[in-house]
Amino acid sequence: MGRKPAIDGILARMHPDDLRAYARRAWHVLAALDQDHWARELIARGPLATLDASQALWTHMRSVRPDWPTEADRRADLAHHVVLKHAIDRAAGAFLAAARR
Repeated sequence: MGRKPAIDGILARMHPDDLRAYARRAWHVLAALDQDHWARELIARGPLATLDASQALWTHMRSVRPDWPTEADRRADLAHHVVLKHAIDRAAGAFLAAARR
């Protein structure tokens, strides 16, 4: 009771005040800046902007974990895509039903 959990890895080497400052950042401002950045990128470069970003992320991830994605990662990704497809289908059905009224 009252015992603090052990912190392993990189967090153990960080100063608690720095961690608190990071957690208290104005995340909404960063989110707005991110949205503005990608809006400008899409206007300037079209879909190529997101394709280039995804390729850069893929390359980085493979450099960090050459075994990525694993078969389990692929199965989980497919399952998420199937759930998303069903959600999009339901939303499309709702829009079509509303348009027919």
